[in-house]
Amino acid sequence: MKDWRWLLLVLALVTGLLQHRLWLGPGNSGQVQALQAQVDAQKRDNLGLQQRNDALAAEVMDLKDGESAIEERARSELGMIKPGEKFYRVVESSAAPSAPAPLSGGVGQ
Repeated sequence: MKDWRWLLLVLALVTGLLQHRLWLGPGNSGQVQALQAQVDAQKRDNLGLQQRNDALAAEVMDLKDGESAIEERARSELGMIKPGEKFYRVVESSAAPSAPAPLSGGVGQ
């Protein structure tokens, strides 16, 4: 009968020790959840960066293979035109010009 009590006490202590390590020790469940959240965030970042890399790789291939992409870039970013072409710039005004404001505190007042 006494042996069972000691065995039960030892099992309870071991269980308590294991529970303590699970909840409060190194590598506890809270740290595991925090690390999992960091992994998920890094996966999202990696997916966005992979999509950006794919788009850049496609653009590089387009620039290497096609003249139209190079021409488009030269026109939009460098303002270049082909020989013999005429370039027209259309400027839209956002508001009608206003009359100059009268000066205050001038001579003759």
